[in-house]
Amino acid sequence: MSFTLRKLAELVGGRVVGDGELVITDAAPLGAAAPGHISFLDGGKHLQDRPSTAASALLVRRGHAPIPCAGIEVDDPLGAFLTIFRLFHHQPEPPPPGIDPRAYVHPTARLGDGVSLQPFVCIGENSVVGSRCRLHPGAIVGRHCTLGDDVTLHPNVVIYDCCRLGNRVIVHANTVIGADGFGYRFQGGRHVKVPQLGGVEIGDDVEIGACSAVDRGTFQATRIGAGTKIDNLVQVAHNCQVGRHNLLVSQSGIAGSCVTGDLVVLAGQAGVADHLRLGTGAMIGPQAGVIGDVAAGQRMLGTPARPEREAKVAAVNAERVGELRKDVRRIKQQLGLNGAHE
Repeated sequence: MSFTLRKLAELVGGRVVGDGELVITDAAPLGAAAPGHISFLDGGKHLQDRPSTAASALLVRRGHAPIPCAGIEVDDPLGAFLTIFRLFHHQPEPPPPGIDPRAYVHPTARLGDGVSLQPFVCIGENSVVGSRCRLHPGAIVGRHCTLGDDVTLHPNVVIYDCCRLGNRVIVHANTVIGADGFGYRFQGGRHVKVPQLGGVEIGDDVEIGACSAVDRGTFQATRIGAGTKIDNLVQVAHNCQVGRHNLLVSQSGIAGSCVTGDLVVLAGQAGVADHLRLGTGAMIGPQAGVIGDVAAGQRMLGTPARPEREAKVAAVNAERVGELRKDVRRIKQQLGLNGAHE
């Protein structure tokens, strides 16, 4: 399969730079591109890779500096590249809508138009599944749940009772929504379970990665705001109220009853202690341990987490400790204090 550069430009609404009749046979990232391939430049970090690519053409942002090969100017190089990549690398078509005979749907459950229920899917009592939802093998939806339109549950996802998912939510394999929060009280010499009676509410356009968990609230719902993206292996504990368009990166965790504003970022392995508030636009660095509220727009690093500038100064000072010890030892020798403790 091959296309001229002009044809690809028409496909993505771009402007040809150079030879529009150049034949393109494939699309690939910069480092993997070969002659005949088209790749893309999108951001400063990619520009330095240009000398090492063998791509015959590049997708670049409109107004980009001249490039030493043919190209296509577009508003969004990555988006255009994805479109072209799909043209060359067809993805398998999903199975047509329908209910596999090995799926179970409770008689009181309601299904929208065009749903796809694959083998061993289970839909519980009084649950509602919106139009065009796609539930992959082994996905479980409990009782009294609501799934909006165009929801995708990948294999072995479990949605516990009384949970609500908005439109276009994607949940990846083996993730659990609505398991009991970790709530106990010490009574009579033992840990006694506090019933977890709330649910989980997930807004529109949320995506949750594989093997993550969002626990149900104790009395109110745990909530995930619209547009938030949650990576693999992330824990959101009971009663949390996560804002819109947050990014929770792999192995991060939020303890119970925390509140985050919009556009908050938790980098990989960051942890947030319970009952804290993270303001809008706060950014928590990798492996940071947050033990206090974080103001809007604040960037935090380290454990315990502290403002970025303060954390960087502390890290530099820590590297100088060995040098300072040597200086102290030398000064003591000069003062004849060799027997004193450092």
